[in-house]
Amino acid sequence: MKVGLFIPCYINQLYPQVGKATLELLEKLKVEVVYPSGQTCCGQPMANSGYETESVGACNNFVTNFKYFDYIVTPSGSCAYHVKKHFDVIPQTEDVTNVRNNVYELCDFILNILKIKDIGASFPFKVGVHKSCHGLRGLRLGSCSEVVGERYSYIEELLQHTKGVELMPLQRSDECCGFGGTFAVAEEAVSVKMGKDKIKDHLESGVEVMTATDTSCLMHLEGLVTRNNQPLKILHIAEILNSNL
Repeated sequence: MKVGLFIPCYINQLYPQVGKATLELLEKLKVEVVYPSGQTCCGQPMANSGYETESVGACNNFVTNFKYFDYIVTPSGSCAYHVKKHFDVIPQTEDVTNVRNNVYELCDFILNILKIKDIGASFPFKVGVHKSCHGLRGLRLGSCSEVVGERYSYIEELLQHTKGVELMPLQRSDECCGFGGTFAVAEEAVSVKMGKDKIKDHLESGVEVMTATDTSCLMHLEGLVTRNNQPLKILHIAEILNSNL
């Protein structure tokens, strides 16, 4: 199995530790990982802002860099979703189709491709999970509260097999944090209020560490936590699964 590692722009620029944790984690799981140096943005910010046609170059570059791999793995549900669902803007060649079918968010890949639940990680803290919108309602990384059916969550399943983790139940477990990419810029006041509500839910539930599959959401929430000096640590799921505390 040959895996191409896709590290989104904001992780590369602002949270490189998340990219490193993802690589180290996959290598611990005996996965042959390659980081294509020519990779850039997948085109999501442009497409989400209404400039989908301007994202064609980014989409084509993504396919060029990742078409040789059996799987493409990324620590970002939103970027994985964009590649899977919004690359219709470019011709659907065999390479494009294969890339779209084989891109996976990290937790999804570990559980459903590698078939691993217990990674051997140790993290003795009370953890709250923020279920990001793209991952939850786009990639179906977990069940939604408005849907009647079997309850599941890939990220929580991995955390349940992480030594020392105490998963804390939330009152509004799958509500948006308010980031929404450019929504946080266009609707700043609403975005901030939603983020504060999400943080309040975690704090009232006794959470010590908040985690998610998307650093973009966590970046938004971390900014609010930092500005308000609140006692909540923010970590990407890759950092927790790569821990041995």
